[in-house]
Amino acid sequence: MTGLYYEEFEVGETYEHEKRRTVSEADNQQFCDMTMNQQPLHLDADFAADTQFGERLVNGLYTMSLAVGLSIPETTDGTIVANLSYDDVEHPNPVFHGDTIRAQSTVTDKRETSDGERGVVTMRVEAFAVNRGEDGTEADGETLVCEFERTVLSLKREHAE
Repeated sequence: MTGLYYEEFEVGETYEHEKRRTVSEADNQQFCDMTMNQQPLHLDADFAADTQFGERLVNGLYTMSLAVGLSIPETTDGTIVANLSYDDVEHPNPVFHGDTIRAQSTVTDKRETSDGERGVVTMRVEAFAVNRGEDGTEADGETLVCEFERTVLSLKREHAE
């Protein structure tokens, strides 16, 4: 267990998540299949070639889910009771097959529950695509591809089992 208990979260603190993931065509295809989202912009290369993007886009819900998953080890691994909400979701830039995604979370609010045994923590999660150069290698900089508020019900250390 590497997650934080309620008492360990500090408003304003940003956690840079160590794990990253390069999104493959298979990842996107499988996610679309599992969720029955057959949007041709995600799956049909010919269709996507005629759009402003010129190629297929990775499903935005996959990008958001990946950002949550990347954030777990440094925030809520083994210390969460439940995810309560995801709010203010934005996808300012697309994700393409082959993009490497990294995430960070900033604590924006926290409060104890009325029984004092747990706490509610809100974090702003941001996902970035590491920029690629013309030759496909990693280039300087990154692009914000997804951001949202994640609110969790967290265990307090003294009440953990």
